[in-house]
Amino acid sequence: MKYCRTELLPGVRLTAIQTSKFKSGYWGVYVLTPMGPEAAANALVPRVLRRGTRRHPGVRPLSEALDELYGGTIEAAVRKRGEVQCVGFAASFLDGALAPGGEDLLSAAAGLLGELLLDPALENGAFRPDWLEGERTNLIDQIKGEINDKRFYAQKRAIELMCEGEGYGLDAKGTIEGAEAVTPDSLYDRYETLLSSAPVELYYCGSARPERVAEAWTAALSRLPQGSRSQTLPDRSHRPSQEVRRQSERLDVTQGKLVLGFSGGGVSLTHPDYPSFLTLNALYGGTTTSKLFLNVREKRSLCYYASSMVDKLKGLMLVSSGVEFEQFQAAEDEILAQLEACRQGDFTEEELTAAKKSLISGLRSTLDVQWQLEDFWLTQNVGETGEEPEALAGRIEQVSAQDVAEQAKRMQLELIYRMEGTEHGAA
Repeated sequence: MKYCRTELLPGVRLTAIQTSKFKSGYWGVYVLTPMGPEAAANALVPRVLRRGTRRHPGVRPLSEALDELYGGTIEAAVRKRGEVQCVGFAASFLDGALAPGGEDLLSAAAGLLGELLLDPALENGAFRPDWLEGERTNLIDQIKGEINDKRFYAQKRAIELMCEGEGYGLDAKGTIEGAEAVTPDSLYDRYETLLSSAPVELYYCGSARPERVAEAWTAALSRLPQGSRSQTLPDRSHRPSQEVRRQSERLDVTQGKLVLGFSGGGVSLTHPDYPSFLTLNALYGGTTTSKLFLNVREKRSLCYYASSMVDKLKGLMLVSSGVEFEQFQAAEDEILAQLEACRQGDFTEEELTAAKKSLISGLRSTLDVQWQLEDFWLTQNVGETGEEPEALAGRIEQVSAQDVAEQAKRMQLELIYRMEGTEHGAA
């Protein structure tokens, strides 16, 4: 597997992974913009673009074009990476090496993606109102539907509260109010602003040589406006709270949700101690051999589930658990007790080894799944680091018990969020 990172144009960068492991080529094109009030409009841009181009003005003509490329797929994509919103397309096409008769699928695939991005079907110089209305409805339905997944919703609310005033506290899809305010003209203005000023990340994973991929992308994006694309993305740092904030909400639930939010002492993706941060998370609550799983859930049966997750770019950790209403305090106390055990180095060499093995196995399995590989590199590129999975795995192998304990001491509790039932109170 060969990795290559190049700048095709000012502010337009390509990550190309050359490998013969897959039967398809995986593509991505994203514009990067700060998370902010325009988040909903930004999220609508690729959705409306995916409706059709001037040459293929509608879903059916586009589907026919994809069929001609042996059943390729293109999906609108909206992701949040720290303070950055990434909007564009993720696509999969038959790998060019398997094309019958030596057909140039590489150029055809890049060309169709470029067409979607740069040559939309318009009406009176703006996006078609019916297409916008359809996608607005879909987006608002998705935002409203998030509350139905109570575990996800509790984590989302914790992030909103913990990162209030920061871009990371916003939903990647924006707000309902923001979506409702978008018009065909304002959306087209936003689209033109993104095209002319936002940094662009391109991605390819397949058998083609990086030089050929660069040529195909350069030709496909020849009509991209040559504006000033600032590479200065928002500050990713989190402003730690000086005191622990407690927040409770009552919803129609039969199982309580408890989320604890921690800042990591300034350790994130580019920090030298990043491997220690990942290892602490795995040992504390990120695996089925972790302290939270084995002690809080299995041994003491205080939670239906208890796990931790980290945001690599913001350097935050969330502990998420599902509890009986009368067990809120007991679960909270035990979750914090297990972190204190990590601070004191109260874990075995077997626990540490299991945590590191889980992380390393996860990184290496990324190499076998194309969308995971693309997701990994999008995070790395937004974080402005070129560290490959195997290199990070090597650093994790060197993490010691003392490193984990020191990172645990850096963790600062900032938020305790409880989702309680409408007819129940916490004990």
